[in-house]
Amino acid sequence: MKTFLALLALSVTVAALAEPALTIYNQNFAVVRDSVPLDLQAGANVVRYPGATAQVEPDSVILRDPAGKHSLQILEQNYRNDPVNESLLLSLFEGKEINFIKEETQNNSTSQRVIRGKVIRSGHVPGGEPQAPIIEVNGQLQFSLPGEPRFSDLGDDTILKPAFNWLLQSDKPGKFDAEVGYVTGGFDWSASYNLVSPEKGDQCDLTGWITMNNQSGKTFTDARIKLLAGDVNKIQPGGGGGGGGSYKMRAFAMPMTVNAPAVSEKSFDEFHLYSIARPTTLHDRETKQVEFVRAEKMYAPTIYVYDGAEQYRFYGLNYDQNFGNSDNKKIIIQREFKNAETNQLGIALPAGKLRFYRRDSEGQLQFVGENTIDHTPRNETVRVTTGNAFDLVGERKQTDFKVNIFSGVINPQTGLPMTASGTPWIDETFEIKLRNHKKTEAVEIRVVEHLYRWSNWEITKHSDDFVKKDAQTIEFRIPVKPDEEKTVTYTVHYSW
Repeated sequence: MKTFLALLALSVTVAALAEPALTIYNQNFAVVRDSVPLDLQAGANVVRYPGATAQVEPDSVILRDPAGKHSLQILEQNYRNDPVNESLLLSLFEGKEINFIKEETQNNSTSQRVIRGKVIRSGHVPGGEPQAPIIEVNGQLQFSLPGEPRFSDLGDDTILKPAFNWLLQSDKPGKFDAEVGYVTGGFDWSASYNLVSPEKGDQCDLTGWITMNNQSGKTFTDARIKLLAGDVNKIQPGGGGGGGGSYKMRAFAMPMTVNAPAVSEKSFDEFHLYSIARPTTLHDRETKQVEFVRAEKMYAPTIYVYDGAEQYRFYGLNYDQNFGNSDNKKIIIQREFKNAETNQLGIALPAGKLRFYRRDSEGQLQFVGENTIDHTPRNETVRVTTGNAFDLVGERKQTDFKVNIFSGVINPQTGLPMTASGTPWIDETFEIKLRNHKKTEAVEIRVVEHLYRWSNWEITKHSDDFVKKDAQTIEFRIPVKPDEEKTVTYTVHYSW
């Protein structure tokens, strides 16, 4: 008892100093660093710290003297996150009589009546579903409150907000500012971009925003905010050991603006760390948006793609003739830009939503599509689909199909069908028609063809030049004038 009283004499309640620091991830967590003023005696000290969030992970707490002059050890830590409320106070007054105030209206006048009642059951269930309270009034029990309860005090076991109670061991006495760090839930952030194009042309302006969301239960005033770039592994709440409850936490890089040093970037461990240049206040229950990148006159050409057999891919040997037909006539619209300094960018772009606008003949902005982009490092290319072209039409049909495959005999070494006349093969011919119904604008349409029947193929005939994009894909680039129809043909030979 004497020891406990001695510790109480050394007890101190601390508050965080100005400019806390946050490193926010986009999967509902953050790392918080606060400065905590301490005035300790040598030996054990009881310290109360009410500055943590309501979603702190208590076992993540780290407390240290950043100057390295004091050796600190948390002998015991208790975290309370049950701030006082009406239900909790009722539970502390169970078995006691309190006043209830009931408003009554009569003849258009309102009056208050005091009702004396005994709290038999408060209905408060820590960590569970609340129950109906039981109140005794004039010897009768009722399963509801007779009015608004009035309490004489807060009770002996209540707190006003979440708090840590520490039993700290200090190697020597001293007054200094310690640093407390912990992981907390309740934070999220994402990136979004707006790309604005003129009425005609492929130059555009790009503006990028970050949106930060604080649902942690605590306001951070003039906080130093950082964002981490990379994939960080984190155990899910309630997950066990051994990595069974882990998943990838997708964190984003916050790039610098082109014209102003709004953020600074540096490598950190296997990631990249981005810091907002000025302190920012992030209120609890607040969503804050900050512009973080701006590029003017960026080149982002419009690309038209006809992928008539997009659903067909190479999955293995296929000699079904009807598999080559497609009813798809849509020509998709894509926008593409190089994330390079030569294109007014050259910064790490975090994954997010990309919206496209184009000005009409009156200069007004019109929304023309949106999509999402993945993390895009410097000097990589972004290409996204924004919709389908109204005045462009594609048509694809199979015009010839010859097969020399099945003889009823399977090669025991390869497991493939054998023919009576040597090596198995398939010859297939396609005709692709492209129609441009625009009145004055010529376009280039990229025709994508997937060679899906077998891995060994050769284009034996073709009306136009093509590029081999990968092992199973070729692409034609066809210019089409206004009100013109172009026809592309090719024959592919598959062999085993």
